[in-house]
Amino acid sequence: MPFKHFTIDFAKLAKESSNRFDVDFSDFNSAEKTATYSFRDYFLIENSEGKNLATSLSESEDDFCYGEIGDVAKDGNVEPQKLNFSQRDEFVENYFKKIEKGDIQQAEENNILISKVRPNLRKFVFVNEEYKNYFFTTAFINIKPKKLHKIFYYCFRTIFYDDLMAISRQGKGYPTLKEDDLLNMRLNKKTIDKLEEKESELVAKIEPIEQKIKEIKVQIIPAQEVMNKVFAREFGFDLERFEELKKIKNYWLDLSAFANNKDIRQSVKFHREAGIFVIEQLQKNTNKKIKHFIAEPIVLGTSVSPSDYDENGDWFYVSMANIKNWKFEREDSKLVSPEYARQNQNKIVAKDDILVARSGEGTIGKVALIEDENLKGVFADFTMRIRLANYNPLFAYYYFRTEYFQYLVEVNKKGLGNNTNIFPSQIQELPMIDISLQRQQKIVDEIKMELDKQEEIKKKVDSERAKIDEIIEKAVR
Repeated sequence: MPFKHFTIDFAKLAKESSNRFDVDFSDFNSAEKTATYSFRDYFLIENSEGKNLATSLSESEDDFCYGEIGDVAKDGNVEPQKLNFSQRDEFVENYFKKIEKGDIQQAEENNILISKVRPNLRKFVFVNEEYKNYFFTTAFINIKPKKLHKIFYYCFRTIFYDDLMAISRQGKGYPTLKEDDLLNMRLNKKTIDKLEEKESELVAKIEPIEQKIKEIKVQIIPAQEVMNKVFAREFGFDLERFEELKKIKNYWLDLSAFANNKDIRQSVKFHREAGIFVIEQLQKNTNKKIKHFIAEPIVLGTSVSPSDYDENGDWFYVSMANIKNWKFEREDSKLVSPEYARQNQNKIVAKDDILVARSGEGTIGKVALIEDENLKGVFADFTMRIRLANYNPLFAYYYFRTEYFQYLVEVNKKGLGNNTNIFPSQIQELPMIDISLQRQQKIVDEIKMELDKQEEIKKKVDSERAKIDEIIEKAVR
């Protein structure tokens, strides 16, 4: 990769109102400035009235949809959380706390939402007829195009993308974006004029593809739903009854119930009827626990300091953030030095290891299966490693992703707010389904076959979206 370098005077840096001097931003500012439109010529940045929205929603008994950055896919599809202030409980309490602090906004139809955190992941939302009824976190910048609404959305994903990255703030961590940063964008006049001239033609080409994408996406079934369905059929899980029990807020307990656990836990969450129901359902199938199938003790990962990172290293530091989407994602994983890896050989990952996030609302309990035997990785202190013996790791992974198991993590975790944790001593005591390896493999094959079908459907969506990107790029050549 070529090394980028250029010379700039201190006096020139001093003229920048934000005092930014990162390389990409300085390089961007040194480019030719003629024949461009300003960001303000075509966009408005809309402000949130979060407190007012929160008050209005808290006084209503209606359901509402709330989307965070993690609820948006890289293709812009939104799978929001369905919330209701009249059905508030600890399972979703973190969302309500954020909303009450004003972390909520609503965007008008045809607006564009740009993520402030990691904009490089292209988690941008075009607010269509459906999404205008949703509420979103203020971690999105709410942009109102004055014209070319849909066209500009696809431009941010394609021909505007490099400039967007250049104005993003990229320190040692991941890139971030602020509202004021967008004001530095300059839109090539020739490009914008072409888009305006061809707007009707472009929309006529794009909309049939969008309709086709919409029809394809109807076929997509969430992965957890696939797993829930198979496990429910095979092991008699009563998911309807489970959902009913989750709604119960008030119940009576005998004092003896508080003494039936070694920690003498007294929290409402720990004693939920739904949690007791899940345990009873699982105990009908097994009297074994996770600790009966581990090859070695479940261990926590290791911490890291800034000096341990090495951009030229070949060992990944596998953190909670890298497994929050139920798999290890290399693209955002930092690299550590060979010396750090050598000093932490007891904290490295191997094929068939299962990593569990042990902390943080929205991430705690999420799991990832290491399937690459050549992966060189050290797992972080806020994750734990499970190594199984005589047990199909993919079957365990699917089981850990079911709603039943995830709910057990929810009721067993300790702490308040976003500072919740679950520990190896708790995880090892959770029920583990005890069936033959042959039956495990049969269930794995069925689930994997369905998930592979879902991936093929998603590839069709990606293929159609790529056609839209190509239309935009060809239009400005």
